[in-house]
Amino acid sequence: MPLSLQNINISRKRVLIAPLDWGLGHATRCIPIIKEFAAQGLEVIIAGEKAGAVLLQKEFPNLKIINLQGYGISYAKKQQFFFTKILSQIPKINAAIKHENKWLQKIIEKYKIDIVVADNRYGLYNKNCYCIFITHQLFVKTGNPFTEWLAQKINYGYINKFNECWVPDVEGNENLAGKLSHPLVMPKIPVKYIGILSRFTRLGAEKNIDLLVMLSGPEPQRTILEEILLGELKETVLKTVFVRGLPNQPNKIFIENKSIEIINHLPANELNALICAAKIVVARSGYSTVMDIAVLQKPSILIPTPGQTEQEYLAKYLAEKKYCIMAKQKGFNLQNETEKLNKTTLEKSPLVQDEVLKKAINGLK
Repeated sequence: MPLSLQNINISRKRVLIAPLDWGLGHATRCIPIIKEFAAQGLEVIIAGEKAGAVLLQKEFPNLKIINLQGYGISYAKKQQFFFTKILSQIPKINAAIKHENKWLQKIIEKYKIDIVVADNRYGLYNKNCYCIFITHQLFVKTGNPFTEWLAQKINYGYINKFNECWVPDVEGNENLAGKLSHPLVMPKIPVKYIGILSRFTRLGAEKNIDLLVMLSGPEPQRTILEEILLGELKETVLKTVFVRGLPNQPNKIFIENKSIEIINHLPANELNALICAAKIVVARSGYSTVMDIAVLQKPSILIPTPGQTEQEYLAKYLAEKKYCIMAKQKGFNLQNETEKLNKTTLEKSPLVQDEVLKKAINGLK
């Protein structure tokens, strides 16, 4: 039987937080969770590797970060090979899940962990610890009814091994993730909606940046989109800031066009200010980016990763609600899309400021 909260040694209250290494979004959305745990007096240890670990180390230089092998997922260069590429990596994913499950047992004993918070890390459950799974994808969108049923069955098979499931979205019909986070069938364990998670806050900044590009996500698609956008911006006169989403590389690179500033990575407070100063944001439709844009209420052009059905669904869902506009990567034309955005009357996305995350964490103490 899983450990109950009543059996946790509350004099220690040590929390392990481990985001998935699939892009930077899982790491960035853990930032408000880490801050809230720390604010409520719990000791936090972070687990991860590579870019995600680098990003969190920069945000929390005083916290201990221990190495945890990632899943190492990569995308195909061409959309038609997306699922074939993912399917070919299932043995590697299963091996990573088994590895992290064995790893967790040792870490619990070594660091005396009381609570584990696993952002889409399916192997981080243990009967001797109170384990929480974080995901916005209770329903896994594939585009095929049979594979969606199968994916949800496998998804819930892992999720039900945890004590709780936390969903970064709001309850009700006005939400950000649609049926991804509000499926007809729910897991057997308790599910808590913890609100829209963002490391950012709205600032009253002057809108002195015409265009802000924010890139993220696994390779090679991150680089493919970067090359497309830099080609579109080659002769632009718009004041543009291009954030590449590469925290483990030198901070700035140079380009001939003086209207463009290219930055590999920024800490949260500096990126927060940039987004607030931007008139238009161009980004992937990864869910963490969607949450950031929603919190900051920014006009945005969202470009789904080709073949990634979750991002395609999110961009279409949010565009239909007029929270943003959706553009395809293939044949992307910046001028056409900005004109389309300027002609669209955008709606305000739903924000719930009722401290649901704070309440969820307080309930663990």
